[in-house]
Amino acid sequence: MLHTQPLSFTAHARARCQQRAIRPDIVERILDYGRPTRFRGADSYALDKEGRRRLRRDLGDRNFRAIERQLDAYVVVADNGLIITAAWSTQRLWRH
Repeated sequence: MLHTQPLSFTAHARARCQQRAIRPDIVERILDYGRPTRFRGADSYALDKEGRRRLRRDLGDRNFRAIERQLDAYVVVADNGLIITAAWSTQRLWRH
């Protein structure tokens, strides 16, 4: 699912992304290739192994390596499509 619409951030999300140095293009990659998990009334997106594999294939090894370290983040999206927040993941993503 590749985004065709511009990303819509809340003021909180915009501030958190800036404070945490999470670029909008990284947020977009996470939303495009990440796996959603329902959490506290919103969808939380993060890249799992399969998402990283697909992204590497689409970007190529060189371009993927350039952003690989920045992909350890998650993005929380409300039901209305607004990005609520983004942060760095501190734990490994486990499937339930």
